[in-house]
Amino acid sequence: MLPAAVRRWLHKPKRSDPRLLSQFFYADERVTQVVTEINCLDVETDPQQYLTLLSQLHLSQAELLAIIEQIMEECIPKERHGRDYVIKFPEDLLVDNLRNHMLFAAECLMARTYIDVEEADGVRLRPLAKDLLCSLEVVRMVLREQSLNQPGPYSETIRRALIRFDVLFAEFELSYVSSLVSVKSPEEIYRQQEIVVLFCETVARALKLGYLTQEMIDGYEPQLMFTIPRLAIISGLLIYPDGPLNLERKPEEISRVFSPFYVLLRKIRDLLCVLSKEELYKLEKRVLNECTADSQPCSNRDSPDRQGFASQCACPSVSRPVMQESNSAQRGMFTHVPLNSRWLQLRGRYRSTEDMIHTLFVCISGVADQLQTNFASDLRSILKSVFKIVTSQVEELVVTDTGQLDLCVAPTAPFLTDCALCSSSREGMRREGTLVPPDWVPDSTSSHCMACHVPFTFLRRRHHCRSCGKIFCARCSSHLAALPHFRHLKPVRICTHCYTTHLPSTNKNASCV
Repeated sequence: MLPAAVRRWLHKPKRSDPRLLSQFFYADERVTQVVTEINCLDVETDPQQYLTLLSQLHLSQAELLAIIEQIMEECIPKERHGRDYVIKFPEDLLVDNLRNHMLFAAECLMARTYIDVEEADGVRLRPLAKDLLCSLEVVRMVLREQSLNQPGPYSETIRRALIRFDVLFAEFELSYVSSLVSVKSPEEIYRQQEIVVLFCETVARALKLGYLTQEMIDGYEPQLMFTIPRLAIISGLLIYPDGPLNLERKPEEISRVFSPFYVLLRKIRDLLCVLSKEELYKLEKRVLNECTADSQPCSNRDSPDRQGFASQCACPSVSRPVMQESNSAQRGMFTHVPLNSRWLQLRGRYRSTEDMIHTLFVCISGVADQLQTNFASDLRSILKSVFKIVTSQVEELVVTDTGQLDLCVAPTAPFLTDCALCSSSREGMRREGTLVPPDWVPDSTSSHCMACHVPFTFLRRRHHCRSCGKIFCARCSSHLAALPHFRHLKPVRICTHCYTTHLPSTNKNASCV
């Protein structure tokens, strides 16, 4: 057999060769080149060049892993290790380049640098990281050998190496992420799906009663981020008491999103059950007015369908107890206290009906605010699922880091004219009188900010500019502006370049993200 150096010279694939192995050859060569440059660099004398090379390494490794992923799909499609466990991960971690993050984490662990994990977890994970990196080197070696041979089927050696790498990667990914965040159990995933159903039923009820309109939902009004959770708490405790907010279960048997508020939710439920239908209407209207103060009221919001309201409400009237005694016994409530006495006792704690409604409003709002603070990722995921179900349009919903609901239309052509910093040959297209937004750059194609070039990490997240579709860090995309030509009537995230260069002054908003 000819020496590797001779074979590399004789059988080196062409850059124009579309085969995956040819693409792998040049991606692997690029990684090796950058690693060599880093090893030959004196970091102390040129730290800036080191950061530049490190960013290039991340990009080249991401490209290499993407090609290896395609080769695995082509070579071992039926032997791939299952990755159903990713459904347990928080939504914030489900990014396209999660594989590159995992590889970087493994390299840090081997260097005894514990960036995101505790030292004890790092020591436990190091053997897995070592096996993963060794397996990757084996994969690179056998694929290099194959890429220098004549075209043909993948060898059995390559198949075995890819299968082992796939298994080790899955094991390391699950173990590493589990050490960073609380990974949901299958039971918790099911409970979260129950909450999605509750939120959808809440929206359907609000539409029927005229609290909300389909136009508000299709327009992804930001106020709905606050309105829907509050209405859902009321609905879950009173209208659909056998759902995810069934407080007859133990705290550990309900979703971890609501379990910290178990005691407070019981008190809210008890007080809700003594409201009349008129008082419940006032409470829900106050929730709507507080959350949608800046929006125009619905035409029929002040006069909801009272017949439908009464038929859906478990409380028939203020002049009598909320539930019949049989219902009380069935749900295990107030079994040792006469219902009328309990009803009078609860109402007697408040000076007036307005005082009672105000207390309920404050408590419900407090729980909802804590959900948005302590379970922001879960709530974003729930609301995203809800809007995909209840919207009547086909646009994709994006819940931003600032809590705003954005409309991300699947674009076919951007609107900007030729710009060296944005893209080239941009043409405008119109749909329903508006221009079509640009394609969003996939997360997997960039491991660093496209403006300042700082690398992204688990803490430094990616953000897309709604004007050009490129990826930036928070500092380089801190501007807010309306883009009416893209149907973004509310201020959305804009990068500094688009804000200062392409945005009309009439659209600019001085506030920042």
